[in-house]
Amino acid sequence: MAWQRLHGRNGLPWQGTRDAYRIWLSEIMLQQTQVTTVLAYYERFVAAFPDVAALAAAPVEQVLERWSGLGYYRRAHLLHAAARMVVTDHCGAFPCDAATLATLPGIGRSTAAAIAAFSAGERGAILDGNVKRVLARHAGIDGFPGAPRVAALLWHAAEARLADRDVERYTQGMMDLGATVCVRRARCLVCPVAEDCVARLCGRTAELPSPRPRKASPSRALRVLVLERGDEILFERRPPVGIWGGLLSLPELALDDDVAAALRARYALVGNSSRELSPLLHGFTHFALTLHPRRIAVEPAAHASEIAEHAFFIWLTREAALAGALPAPIKRLLREMPAAVDDC
Repeated sequence: MAWQRLHGRNGLPWQGTRDAYRIWLSEIMLQQTQVTTVLAYYERFVAAFPDVAALAAAPVEQVLERWSGLGYYRRAHLLHAAARMVVTDHCGAFPCDAATLATLPGIGRSTAAAIAAFSAGERGAILDGNVKRVLARHAGIDGFPGAPRVAALLWHAAEARLADRDVERYTQGMMDLGATVCVRRARCLVCPVAEDCVARLCGRTAELPSPRPRKASPSRALRVLVLERGDEILFERRPPVGIWGGLLSLPELALDDDVAAALRARYALVGNSSRELSPLLHGFTHFALTLHPRRIAVEPAAHASEIAEHAFFIWLTREAALAGALPAPIKRLLREMPAAVDDC
């Protein structure tokens, strides 16, 4: 706690408040995302949705637009669902106790404890990814932290070390220690708890925590279609669950699908000219995806005057699309794409 007061992070925009809503937003954004990245989004998100009622009332598409670029889009869906639950089940008053917080979508044990600590001073252990690394080293706990047996040992270590007072400072200190000192290449010389750290004393800081057991990472490939009608491009709304849930994206086909036949049957379009673009590789947690883009200038097929405009299909200019909620590799593709099909 003394180290945090002098050397920790004390000027972040979500600090210095007891507003559980804003603390909750920051904690969800910080899941699997670095502080430097979150800083660019947090203020804009709060400006758009200043309280839980505003967030609950917004269409999920609008929430996804503000979230676009942060990744792990399921967080945004759960954030929206939790806001609606707070409004309907808690009369719009955001809970401050860990037990109630843990009943909301997207809030687990560690996140609930952190929100309760910062908003109400409630005493409870946290165990986010950075804290797992601190405790695995300090307590000398072997094994992959995601394994149930190891996770139980880490929770025990977290609870055993929990401060009796000033839990907000302690909780922030644990987070800061894991984010700035007990990093992958540990900075033991400036660590406030190095004196009794098992990993340092045994020369095992490079070994702990144990890495995830290696498994062959599967790969997938698919074709994406950049269908252009004048200065507009056709986009599809993805299903609300699954990869890129609820985002707008480009139409997809299997690599061996007949593109011309799919254009006629699914979109009532015919292609005038087309170009293959360079493949894009995008990594997910559990697999690698290769996108094979094909850019096609289209016009309505003879048997249909126009593709139906409905919730799943929409024509947008490139500029309008880039301002919306698109998957990161699709945004990259549109930004790097030449101005015209013939320039590809």
